[in-house]
Amino acid sequence: MIRRNTIQCALVFETLSKLKSHATADEIYDALIKEHPNISRGTVYRNLQRLCETGDVRKREIPGGADRFDHVCSNHYHASCLKCGRVFDVDMDYIADINKYIKDTHGFEFAEHDIVFKGICLECKSNP
Repeated sequence: MIRRNTIQCALVFETLSKLKSHATADEIYDALIKEHPNISRGTVYRNLQRLCETGDVRKREIPGGADRFDHVCSNHYHASCLKCGRVFDVDMDYIADINKYIKDTHGFEFAEHDIVFKGICLECKSNP
């Protein structure tokens, strides 16, 4: 099946890129609806899924929180603030061969990893 590049898909990607954050689907929808009041929440969700399938966006599953969407598709690590829940990129080299350091005692075949560090962001530290 050939997929068309739709205006709505481009708007979802553009909005995610403008937010410069690891936004949730609802945050993307809330930002998008301000300028495009006729777009539906379902349209945003469907187009995020499509962008993930094409590799233009990566979905980041955050334990204990909503899935986040990232327009930076290269492998990298993240930090999640324990107070506000925002997610940030971590400035460190990606360790591609980290799997070789795992002591496997369960017969598990490791395929990939996605590490999320936890802490308190600068803004939350500044505003206790």
